[in-house]
Amino acid sequence: HTHRERVYYRGSTPGAFRTLVVQQTSLDPPRETWSKKMDFLLSVIGYAVDLGNVWRFPYICYQNGGGAFLLPYLLMAVFGGVPLFYMELALGQFHRSGCISIWKHICPIFKGIGFAICIIALYIAFYYNTIMAWALYYLLSSFRATLPWTTCTNQWNTPNCTHYLSTDLNVSWTNYSISPAEEFYIRQVLQVHLSPGLHQLGWVSWQLALCLLFIFIVVYFSIWKGVKTSGKVVWVTATFPYLVLLILLIRGATLPGAWRGVVFYLKPDWSKLLTTTVWLDAAAQIFFSLGPGFGVLLAFASYNPFHNNCYKDALVTSSVNCLTSFLSGFVIFTVLGYMAEMRQQRVETVAKDAGPSLLFIIYAEAIANMPAATFFAIIFFLMIIMLGLDSTFAGLEGVITAMLDEFPHLLARRREWFVLGLVCVCYLGALSTLTYGGAFVVKLFEEYATGPAVITVVFLEVIAVSWFYGTTRFCNDVQLMLGFAPGVFWRVCWVAICPCFLLFIIGSFLAFPPEVRLFDYLYPFWTTVLGYCIGVSSFICVPSYMVYLLVTTKGTFKQRSLLPVLCDGEARPPNTAIVLFLV
Repeated sequence: HTHRERVYYRGSTPGAFRTLVVQQTSLDPPRETWSKKMDFLLSVIGYAVDLGNVWRFPYICYQNGGGAFLLPYLLMAVFGGVPLFYMELALGQFHRSGCISIWKHICPIFKGIGFAICIIALYIAFYYNTIMAWALYYLLSSFRATLPWTTCTNQWNTPNCTHYLSTDLNVSWTNYSISPAEEFYIRQVLQVHLSPGLHQLGWVSWQLALCLLFIFIVVYFSIWKGVKTSGKVVWVTATFPYLVLLILLIRGATLPGAWRGVVFYLKPDWSKLLTTTVWLDAAAQIFFSLGPGFGVLLAFASYNPFHNNCYKDALVTSSVNCLTSFLSGFVIFTVLGYMAEMRQQRVETVAKDAGPSLLFIIYAEAIANMPAATFFAIIFFLMIIMLGLDSTFAGLEGVITAMLDEFPHLLARRREWFVLGLVCVCYLGALSTLTYGGAFVVKLFEEYATGPAVITVVFLEVIAVSWFYGTTRFCNDVQLMLGFAPGVFWRVCWVAICPCFLLFIIGSFLAFPPEVRLFDYLYPFWTTVLGYCIGVSSFICVPSYMVYLLVTTKGTFKQRSLLPVLCDGEARPPNTAIVLFLV
């Protein structure tokens, strides 16, 4: 199945002998494939398991009822996340195309979804890699006997800097006290105190600019030759974090007070299940953790052998992802329990920070107070970089595969140059996140540029596949690949449950827009408008391409609306749903 082939059966009467006829309709060169099955699995796991598994899941779990949160999380995974994950792997493997050109086989009028996905991937590359640049700065600062975020005698410290543990009898913690780890992160790494807000970002930090340049150089030489090279790199970037998590879990479990953190993490609060917020957070967490809709699963699966068992791959990789999130909670909260014990405070007081601050302030400070602090700091920040790298490999590979498949004659023989240009664009786009106010930009992109847009895109994708292309046809495609068709559960999920799952997240976001705050800076109203404009700038590709296709197709409007080519490229009567949608 190295060429695009049309497969059909001869003989349609019940019980008749069915002959498989394969008609070659293209003479494209053979498609690149993974060197080993494990390359593919590690790439998918490395993509799905990212920084959010380490900082976002533990925080959301304890915030939404501890152990009770696992119930809505598992339900959302079973009925929403995993079916979408399986659908994308099957689509990519059957059609062997990236997220743009795949629509000519499914429903060409939705081709704008592919362009929207590529723009969203660029926005993510603009801010996500900056977090790795911060981690690299920490890593380079860790190669010294005394870690710089443990003392209050540095040039960036203020009079409020207080290094407080229960063993420091002469030191007291007040409402104005700031830990040395927090001052190192805010005043030395980010230098956010030099920017009043998004309206005045300030200069680019040359230290962070060099760190990000190094990150992008590593990214380029990992993906420039395709999955043959990135498939080898993920053997390190996808497995090393698990080794570090295991080391940190063992170390954390032996610390005094660790049990306090674990109890706080898992103690169930069943009353939280009666609130809508818990179910919304569970849905959003599983969606962004598994990562359908970013074009990555389509791209990775398109390099698989045609008869690869993507059903088993979907179950294995999604299970590993969810278990990693759960394991990360123990790694984080054993250390938070230790910090609470040392400061003689409650765990919720120590764990007040979410997002990157949880790693770069709280966890960094905890590591600094352990024996062998330098060693643990080095492996911890190496883990953060590794977790981010393979997600970046995947995100950019999704864009590269999409563009190479859409413009093969222009880009196929110039992959290295195209990847270089793409990496340069990503670096230039990330410069705003390297300024003194860059952390404000990262937060803006994270909240508005990607979330609502990608959920809406996936909603349209599942509607196009289930309702327009048809669940029956899609299941027949899967049966042709795997030898068995998806069961009733999967069909019901794709047709009804997944769209409702995604609509629930979209509706909740629109009904309750988040109040965005970072440190002491409350984002003004105009930044919310800017955020929505950034989000819409990617999604606008979908209706724009629909209008373009209708305008450029010959015939009257009624004829153009009913043309089967707008549905799937085969001569068959258009689905009623398509007619209603277009009219």
